[in-house]
Amino acid sequence: MSKHLVLVGAGHAHMTVMKHLADFTSAGHAVTVIGPGPHHYYSGMGPGMLSGIYRPEEIRFNVKDMAVSRGATFTEDLAVKVDAGRKELLLQQGRPLAYDVVSFNTGSGVPIDDRFRGHGAVIPVKPIEQLLGARNRIIAALNDRKIAVVVVGGGPAGLEIAANLRRLVADESGTAKITLLAGNRLLEGFEPAVQRKAKCTLGRLGIMLVEGQKAKSADARSVRTTTEDCHPCDFLFMAVGVQPSRLFRDSGLPVGTDGGLLVNRYLQSVAHPEIFGGGDCISFERQPLARVGVYAVRQNPVLLENLRRALEGESLVPFTPQKRYLLAFNMGDGTAIVRWKPFVFDGRLGFALKNYLDRRFMNMFQE
Repeated sequence: MSKHLVLVGAGHAHMTVMKHLADFTSAGHAVTVIGPGPHHYYSGMGPGMLSGIYRPEEIRFNVKDMAVSRGATFTEDLAVKVDAGRKELLLQQGRPLAYDVVSFNTGSGVPIDDRFRGHGAVIPVKPIEQLLGARNRIIAALNDRKIAVVVVGGGPAGLEIAANLRRLVADESGTAKITLLAGNRLLEGFEPAVQRKAKCTLGRLGIMLVEGQKAKSADARSVRTTTEDCHPCDFLFMAVGVQPSRLFRDSGLPVGTDGGLLVNRYLQSVAHPEIFGGGDCISFERQPLARVGVYAVRQNPVLLENLRRALEGESLVPFTPQKRYLLAFNMGDGTAIVRWKPFVFDGRLGFALKNYLDRRFMNMFQE
């Protein structure tokens, strides 16, 4: 019997499903893909786009073409509410959309606290498209004067953004003071060897690292910390406080402590068996998962199989998170810091590895 599959968001965890949409449509099912725009940007290469290592078209998927070419419908819109009882989505443009099975891959964002809204140029690092506009604004500013940039967040995103900003400034022959406000500690929770290499690279790049302080507030041209230090700031990048959309909480669906859609080991809502999800927008019931792209990539084949099985009324297959995974931080200067199992190394070999893995993933799905 023909059913309606809806994909909300065409991010990393939906890429394999997108590639195999013809399997669903040829089986007689209707498929609708909902996205905020025709392209999806790959976050793993976002900092490299900011610096100019990658062109925008190198790090994005044309999800509209992927859908339409396989017999699906692409709707440029946002889901703002889920009515699980009626099996309907309410879209931002006002119309309801019924589904039999729905899967969410809406990613995450950086909500801007009211304490920072007074700054003239606050840039959340997610969604990744924000970085393209930021790049153009910084280039324009560098033509006029020396600028001051503050990056808030001591995790991998903050580290990569700060380092790639240095590459951008250097390539534009500009002058900038770049400050990374890392909170309690840079890369807190990572191995000491990773932290040491990151600090060493930041020092070599001339980036001011501030630990033991958090951003407290901002006015039009400066940022104040919890120790009342004041940092001049023309551009303020927010790389902290990444959260899933409020869509699930606002819709009354079961969520985890972070607000992500609470799913079981089949990547299926714990309360509504026809709802699935993957990537940054979910909370995995069995254990917390770090918001790293590797999990979304690993969820691809599981979502593909379980969406097919859900439509056909078959038993589902579980997702088993891997315990150890490779992480690589692009430092903007042709080097990367890599952690793989007990090994930590950096240098040009590290970037070559990261670049190879990222491009291989892109090549699997770019059309």
